[in-house]
Amino acid sequence: MSVRLSSLLHDRLIASARAAAGEEICGLLLGTRDAIADIVPAANVARDRARRFEIDPATLLAAHRSARQGGRAVIGHYHSHPQGNPVPSPTDAAQALPDGQFWLVIASGGMRLWQAGEGGLHDRFVERQLIVEGQALDA
Repeated sequence: MSVRLSSLLHDRLIASARAAAGEEICGLLLGTRDAIADIVPAANVARDRARRFEIDPATLLAAHRSARQGGRAVIGHYHSHPQGNPVPSPTDAAQALPDGQFWLVIASGGMRLWQAGEGGLHDRFVERQLIVEGQALDA
């Protein structure tokens, strides 16, 4: 399974992560199962923003409300690992629901797309191919 992302959104995500001064950024992914059409940046309301993220509940509710009213569907979220790799952490796996949502993880080594599913702590996510403007970003 591959998922498309425009180079504009890709560049916005990378720039936001770099500008965050060591804190995790986060937000929502909008679109369909084969394309991320837009992002909704959210405040990270976690206590330890250098190592954790929590999407502002007001942003999450507004996005779901918009989707119910005919807007783009929430298909997942993104967050960064300022000091790590673009792979889900054990904390990410512990918090993930087996709901098929996408997790886009951004780090200095790039970004990778994962999909949450059934499984335990070590096999909660399946990596998906992320295609940016016709360029495949594989693991």
